[in-house]
This record gives sequence, C-alpha cells and structure tokens, in this order.
Amino acid sequence: MDFSSEWLDLLQWPAMVATVLAAWLVGSNGQGRRNAGFWVFLGSNLLWGLWGWHDGAYALIALQVALAVLNIRGVSKTETAAK
Repeated sequence: MDFSSEWLDLLQWPAMVATVLAAWLVGSNGQGRRNAGFWVFLGSNLLWGLWGWHDGAYALIALQVALAVLNIRGVSKTETAAK
C-alpha cells in the first residue's frame, strides 16, 4: 500500500470524530454552538465523501450528499433565526 492510499484509509477516523463532535454541537442549547455544529457536519460530509470515493463506497457518497443538503438547510435556518 502506498502512502497516499494509507493516508486516505485513515481519513475515516477524523471523519468519525467530526461527525460525533458535530452531533454534540447541534444538540447544544446555544445557538452559536448549533450553528457551528452544522458547519462541522459539512466538514465531516466532505471527509466521508473523500473516503467513500477512495474506497468505492458510492452509497456512502450519495448519503453524504443528501446529508450535506440537509446540513446546508440547517445552517440557513440557524443563521436566519439569529437575525
């Protein structure tokens, strides 16, 4: 296994940590933390998508696209509520 492949294999771990952190933030009482959680979720969607592309997990990529759309909706609703 070459270094780039090994690096991409390891991408699942920061993706998992980002997903758990985002879920914790979205569940917060503070509006700012909830908003940050949606942004962290978007980052985790990107990481999972990259890992899915590397592994040929196309259903995971489709899931991440769908979840990213929902997270963008969450960001827009959270930012609208802040105004």
